Amino acid sequence: MTLLTHRFIVSSVTALLVTSLFSGCNSSPDDKSNNSSEKNATASQVNKGKTVKELKLAHFMPASSWQNQTLFKDWATAVNKDSGSKLKVSVFPAQTLGKAPAGYDNAKNGITDIAWTVQGYTANRFPLSQIIELPGLFDTAEVGSCAFQKLYDSGALDKEYEETHVLYVHTHGLGHLGTKGKAVTKLADLKGLKVRRPTAVIGNLLKELGAEPVGMPAPRIYESIQHGSIDGFMLPWEAVSGFRLNEIARDYTEFGFYSLAFVTTMNKATYEKLPADLKKAIDNNSGMKWALIAGRGYDKGDADALPKIRASGASIHQIDPAERPKWVAAGERASKHYLAELDAKGLPGTETYNKIKSYVAECKTELK
Repeated sequence: MTLLTHRFIVSSVTALLVTSLFSGCNSSPDDKSNNSSEKNATASQVNKGKTVKELKLAHFMPASSWQNQTLFKDWATAVNKDSGSKLKVSVFPAQTLGKAPAGYDNAKNGITDIAWTVQGYTANRFPLSQIIELPGLFDTAEVGSCAFQKLYDSGALDKEYEETHVLYVHTHGLGHLGTKGKAVTKLADLKGLKVRRPTAVIGNLLKELGAEPVGMPAPRIYESIQHGSIDGFMLPWEAVSGFRLNEIARDYTEFGFYSLAFVTTMNKATYEKLPADLKKAIDNNSGMKWALIAGRGYDKGDADALPKIRASGASIHQIDPAERPKWVAAGERASKHYLAELDAKGLPGTETYNKIKSYVAECKTELK
């Protein structure tokens, strides 16, 4: 080997070593992390042998509400467990995935996979379902939810929900009247007051009572009371506390005016595309089981909230016994008007109302 050849070989080896050294120094921790993550992800898929399907669940209650945990996160956990961790449900509270009135359409159109909403936020769409809102049918959310789910399971409401896959229906507890700056104990006190109504059905009741109903979803009440757009609202105790309305509305009339209808429903195509085992995980967490969890949650929420509302300095008023028959009569007129309206349209309004009453009786017996 000549001296020239020897020098050429040494120079080439040195250059390769230097290039390798600098290449190693210039590689970033992210590159190493990404390589490691890719290997781990591949290993995870091989080891677990399953693909995780993610679902979005949207609702309008605050993230701090009991509903966010007991109804939605607990439901998500149950579905994940029953699917063998093949289904992951992400919960989006406080209208972060769509405004409250658009909830049902958002599920129908696939903006969210699952939505929890109030049927009455879209007027005239669920006329038979909203019969459950009429006054005097039941005293607790547990019984109301049981009766409502029985009505749904009977097939009587199939046409109203044919665009989505319903998971369960339920009601809240009895709704009461909250006002700012004026106590209401007589019908005359309500005259001319602008009162938020949750649905058109409850709006008719407010008209019979002499108030001026103003439609809006619950998340807008605080601001509307604060700005003087409305004088009061109708809500159960747990919602008064959940939306912090006792901070600005200090007078409440305990009457039990109504109960609201709710539905938790799923995009139909999303459900139908699931394999059989994942459909079973959804089915296992549908129907009466979760209707009762919701109803009992609302009853507990009311029981927990009322002492807090009192402790905040708000006043809870009772209707004068001599006045009470007038309020009951107003509720009866509103019910008769609504049922007659449905019957006139060819819908089984009175028939459905009587079914609900029979289901209420069944539920009272079964839930003892």
